[in-house]
Amino acid sequence: MIKVIGVRFRTAGKIYYFDPVKYDVKRGDHVIVETARGIEFGTVVLAPKEVEDDKVVQPLKPVLRLATEKDMEQEANNKKKEKEAYKICLEKIRKHNLEMKLIDAEYTFDNNKVLFYFTADGRIDFRELVKDLAAVFKTRIELRQIGVRDETKIVGGIGICGRPLCCHTHLSEFAPVSIKMAKEQNLSLNPTKISGVCGRLMCCLNNEEETYEELNRKLPNVGDFVTADDGLKGEVHSVNVLRQMVKVLVDINDEKELKEYRADQLRFKKKHKNRKDNSSTEDLKELKELEKLEKKEKQEKHSGLDDD
Repeated sequence: MIKVIGVRFRTAGKIYYFDPVKYDVKRGDHVIVETARGIEFGTVVLAPKEVEDDKVVQPLKPVLRLATEKDMEQEANNKKKEKEAYKICLEKIRKHNLEMKLIDAEYTFDNNKVLFYFTADGRIDFRELVKDLAAVFKTRIELRQIGVRDETKIVGGIGICGRPLCCHTHLSEFAPVSIKMAKEQNLSLNPTKISGVCGRLMCCLNNEEETYEELNRKLPNVGDFVTADDGLKGEVHSVNVLRQMVKVLVDINDEKELKEYRADQLRFKKKHKNRKDNSSTEDLKELKELEKLEKKEKQEKHSGLDDD
């Protein structure tokens, strides 16, 4: 076991482990640490705790010091300089007529490097832009191409639920999501209803997936034939997953009648679920495009927000 603290360098960013050494560090404290990018100013989000050695990337770097008032001032000054750097980079992009969208600018704490995050369709030759920026800032320049999910994580916004976006407020890493999850939860397969601000499938589809999978295991599918504990047999008309109730079309005196049962009142043989999609052809095409984009982003190797 090894003692560590968890540190973040940006809102809802990845959590990195560091050795607290001799410092009495508490959650919410600011610390100065060394990373692959240089000296950085971070916030402690996990108080000191013991973790297994194999869960830590060795060698574990130590905390250099608790942030002082001077460090706080420098961090605040860096934030001001980032706004100016963003404006300058935007002007240079226009000057070189580059097809790229600037998202954010970031100074490392020691001012050893300025990072610019951007999105673009395909690869961009920004060598001349880097030269111009280096001449202005007199320091190392790094341009990182990010995806639309990362763009939304930086910019933030309000989701269709009316709350601030999960990725911008608390989601450290993007969870894998798929159209299968929407089907499992009986959601509309209209892309506009299951896509987030970024234009990709909503991350929150993953939140209740495990619960729905467990609940659906106990239910028959629509169209399955079941036998109730009162001896009646019939075809499943509809199911209520959360209430665990099933409506069955049964034969009573040669007449069809719709009766509702609890899932535990039915005997059935679970068949392969083959949900009929009532989506329009246009919706299905859009969903396929979303899936292709998801796969493409996973396959592409580009520098993410927290990659060092």
